[in-house]
Amino acid sequence: MDTAQFRKAAHAAIDEIANYYDTLPDRRVVSSVEPGYLRKLLPPGPPQQGEQWEEIQKDIESKIMPGLTHWQSPNFMAFFPASSTYPGMLGELYSAAFTAPAFNWLCSPAVTELETIVLDWLADLLALPECYLSNGEGGGVIQGSASEAIVTVMVAARERAIRDALTGMAEGEQKERKMAELRGKLVALGSNQSHSSTAKAALIAGVRYKSVPCRMEDDLAMTGVGLKATLEQCDRQGLIPFYLTTTLGTTATCATDTFEEIANVARDWPSLWIHVDAAYAGAALICEEYQHLTQHFEHFNSFNMNMHKWLLTNFDASCLYVKKRRNLIDALSITPSYLRNEYSDSGLVTDYRDWQIPLGRRFRSLKIWFVMRTYGVQGLKAHIRNHIKLGELFHSLVKSRPDMFRVLTPPAFALTVLTIVPRPSSPSVTAASQPNPAHEAYTNDFTPDAGSRATVDANAITKEVYELVNRQGEIFLTSSVIANSYAIRVVSANPKAEEKYIRRAFHILVQAAESVLSKNEHTVNGIGDH
Repeated sequence: MDTAQFRKAAHAAIDEIANYYDTLPDRRVVSSVEPGYLRKLLPPGPPQQGEQWEEIQKDIESKIMPGLTHWQSPNFMAFFPASSTYPGMLGELYSAAFTAPAFNWLCSPAVTELETIVLDWLADLLALPECYLSNGEGGGVIQGSASEAIVTVMVAARERAIRDALTGMAEGEQKERKMAELRGKLVALGSNQSHSSTAKAALIAGVRYKSVPCRMEDDLAMTGVGLKATLEQCDRQGLIPFYLTTTLGTTATCATDTFEEIANVARDWPSLWIHVDAAYAGAALICEEYQHLTQHFEHFNSFNMNMHKWLLTNFDASCLYVKKRRNLIDALSITPSYLRNEYSDSGLVTDYRDWQIPLGRRFRSLKIWFVMRTYGVQGLKAHIRNHIKLGELFHSLVKSRPDMFRVLTPPAFALTVLTIVPRPSSPSVTAASQPNPAHEAYTNDFTPDAGSRATVDANAITKEVYELVNRQGEIFLTSSVIANSYAIRVVSANPKAEEKYIRRAFHILVQAAESVLSKNEHTVNGIGDH
């Protein structure tokens, strides 16, 4: 493909992408293909002779599009959003054109320096403490995902813990044995609401993992009391807690841990590395009304948020900040002769290869730069506030039907978590100690715990509603199990979200709930059950 052909093909591709975005609301959100569908459509190998772009492009719509789940659709209300915008796409286009592994400053100085600058800009917007800025001992680096960021800082925390424990010990076989012994005692912590990436990182780092219990009474947030109890248990067991993931916006319910309490407890465990996982909800920190949440972050060691979730930047753009960059460099820096150069050796430049697990890296800061300049600070804030408002609208709609829905945890960061309320004629979630005719079927010698049985039935109904909604395909939701309750999660926070889609989603939920509740009501009453 020469320049003229590229120009023609690029115009055609841009037109198709623009048309795709314009037609997203009309497309079924979730792919309905069966596993292995694509192998049946493609030849057993690549063509012997090259094909024209026009022929290749046809296969996007006919072969690839049927297998896509449309995360940018306004009817996508599952998981958390994965933002994509035209400025971000243009950043990716330039990044591809400038392709360079960029493992050190010399590879392309602009790649390194723009990353440092835009991440300092972002740190200011998020109201992070000054200790996370590059003009001090800290700084930011773009990772591929929050999971990658957690692995990176956990390795740094592990090496710091071992290094500090063996300070002054001479190098040699005895030190190697002591290091191996210490590794066997190291334990990483996260709450039972933390993302699974912390447990996975512990597997990769070769350390143990323990979870801190969270209670519904605390809205599923990690508390200082819960953390202290777990730390003390580790001490009694002869384990060394060296790392903790605390969360701003948990995956299941968007709960926020009690940062002040955690900081106070951590004073008695000064060697504990504390990481804040704010992958989704961290974007809200650009709004002043959420910035009080950062006031204790100066007591922690690292912070991460994903611009590619809620802040209008295409995947991948996971922004990791560390309080002391030396901890990353000490753990991850290996410099063979072929990577040495006068600039790196001078210590006057940043080599981001020492801040991450891979060696090479892409020019990801370009798309962040483009997004920030295109939307501006006020545009970014308006984007977040609009989704918060939409989330409040959906929550109010759910609350308007207490006969049908129950909000399981307080709504947060545009997320609502709900369950279906069974009708009185079917098993109810009313406490077993309260009068309720629906419990009579259970109050006998064989089922003494009517409350638990009622919850099981409510879970079955909620699951059936959830599966019916997704099977219909107009909207896409995800579910979760929270404190033994099956729940439906609804979050509409991608750039195409609008009030009309929120109201339509609520209408679909009501219709599905009516259908399932009516069917179950007939079954309980013996109608149509043969």
